[in-house]
Amino acid sequence: MSDKPESNGAEAQQAPQVQMKVLGQFVRDLSFENVMAQKGASGEVQPDISVRVNMDAKKRKPDNQYEVMIKLNVESKAKGMDDVLFLMEVEYVGIFHVAGVPDEQLHPFLLIECPRMLFPFLRRIVSDVTRDGGFPSLNLDTIDFVALYRSELERRKAAQGAAPATA
Repeated sequence: MSDKPESNGAEAQQAPQVQMKVLGQFVRDLSFENVMAQKGASGEVQPDISVRVNMDAKKRKPDNQYEVMIKLNVESKAKGMDDVLFLMEVEYVGIFHVAGVPDEQLHPFLLIECPRMLFPFLRRIVSDVTRDGGFPSLNLDTIDFVALYRSELERRKAAQGAAPATA
């Protein structure tokens, strides 16, 4: 007789298999403005680049389909000055089929795992557009979507705590 408990197969059926498929991805909106060229400035400058990231996810009509968007705002200024070199805004969207994720885990799944799938494609677009816009290619650092998700939760919690009570 074995010391190991027998499994009847019901346990395996209870844990649903997580499925995720990328059904499509596209640029919803893209804007690049070469401010330096418009001002007629030239010469070597050291860029100071800031990147802001926002994400959004929403349900689509077909069951288990979701739209996940990453929005980047990139601003490059001359180091030590307020002169803007370029501005870039891009909204990159993925359409996902997601099944087997428990409801309480769906929100973080959509805003962490789905953006991880999209990010390499978005990084390439940013690199190509900055190069084609007359600047050296901007290769974005990898984004920690877990930390970004947690900081957004903390920001929302703090905003709710600071909201005045209405009577």
